[in-house]
Amino acid sequence: MRITDIQRCEVRPGRLVEWTLSPATVAAAAGLPEDSRPPAYIQEAHIRTARSVRDGGLFVPTWLGTAFDLPGPADLGVLQEALRAWTVRHETLRSGFRWAGGEEDRLHRFTLDAGDVHLHQETVGDFVDAAALAGRLQDRFDAVADALRWPNLIYSAVVRPDSTSVYMAFDHSNVDAYSLHGIPAEIHELYTAGLQGRPAVVRTPPASYVDFCELERSDADRIDDRHDIVARWREFIRRCGGTLPGFPVGLGIEPGGPLPRQSMICEPLVDADAAAAFEAYCRPYGGSLVGLLAATGLIVHELGGQSVYRTVVPFHTRLKSRWSGSVGWFVGGAPIEVPVARTPDLPSALRAVRAELQANRPLSRMPLARVLSLLGADFRPVSPDLYSIVSFVDARGIPGAGQWAGQKAYGLLRVSYGDQVCVWVNRLHDGLWLASRHPDTDTAAKNMRLYVERLRDLVLSPHT
Repeated sequence: MRITDIQRCEVRPGRLVEWTLSPATVAAAAGLPEDSRPPAYIQEAHIRTARSVRDGGLFVPTWLGTAFDLPGPADLGVLQEALRAWTVRHETLRSGFRWAGGEEDRLHRFTLDAGDVHLHQETVGDFVDAAALAGRLQDRFDAVADALRWPNLIYSAVVRPDSTSVYMAFDHSNVDAYSLHGIPAEIHELYTAGLQGRPAVVRTPPASYVDFCELERSDADRIDDRHDIVARWREFIRRCGGTLPGFPVGLGIEPGGPLPRQSMICEPLVDADAAAAFEAYCRPYGGSLVGLLAATGLIVHELGGQSVYRTVVPFHTRLKSRWSGSVGWFVGGAPIEVPVARTPDLPSALRAVRAELQANRPLSRMPLARVLSLLGADFRPVSPDLYSIVSFVDARGIPGAGQWAGQKAYGLLRVSYGDQVCVWVNRLHDGLWLASRHPDTDTAAKNMRLYVERLRDLVLSPHT
């Protein structure tokens, strides 16, 4: 699906209805004992970062969401049951965290039984102005889908005579961008089955992300500061000047200054034929991800003059098939260093990136937050993004992908504050779609526009 923000996802007027977890559900959660399964390192780091930034006086929303259409004016009772059933399927959505009492600065988990999960519906009213409606949705998502509260999810529907738009928002601790891609098809099937009075045809209930958190953390806790993975990250960070890498072009921000507001770019990069040709060209080197990273290395060398392009490449950690349909935050990072001063053309850059990814991808299986804790360095987070990224997903094989255009399906990102550059490129049936958020400065806007234009040129250049 196309990644964008709430202002650019075809919000249209209609009657707004909202669902949150019911007061009875919240009351049941308040009395729950501790769940022995710990938070994932990435969840804990996210929540601690949110608290640190909030304590510094800045509210930085970090929710992710999705938007898609259902045909006709929805049957709200059936839709509510579809949303409830979907929520129950994914255990992380009925699990949350509390700070331990006293002086112990520790997060502990609680998890509701499926039978205790109920939704509360509220009709907000009719909106005739699309911009006002988008603003209302964003404000509510900011307030409810917040890392430092629970529940931290909210569902909305905008009902019209010809269609109903569904909007769902979650704090990042419960979902990654990939999780969003499976939601439209699951909700569509649950809703349609409810209308037709038949059992829903859905995949086997997915494995629990809460169980994954326990397994991953147990593995991560087995290493110490003498482990090879820790040593390799230590050297990488040292070569980055003692910090994790940013995007190596001018962004017009003051080091140590206040966290800047962000701006967003959302646009098609190339069409389907060009995307296929680029993939074919890059396949001997490992595919489109390698190509995008190689192209990025060449571009930032051109724009910023860096002799080495250093970045952290995000990879999913759904290493076993049972996690493929799970909602959760299954992301790790692998450090790479590309000597772009010695790779003057795309083929040489492709070879360099391929070698780096082959050598370093296994590092992404170890949570970076665990590594940083073992390094002993003071990485006190002051931004929701620890480093800049370039991410690639070929989304064409995800269930329901062929219907996304007709459903007006989008993945939603909150653009608020941040000093890093994050770039997401999705391969869809109609080509490559690019989304990026970056500091909202004139310098960053100029350089990111140059980056996107040069990236498009390089994606097209191998076969023109």
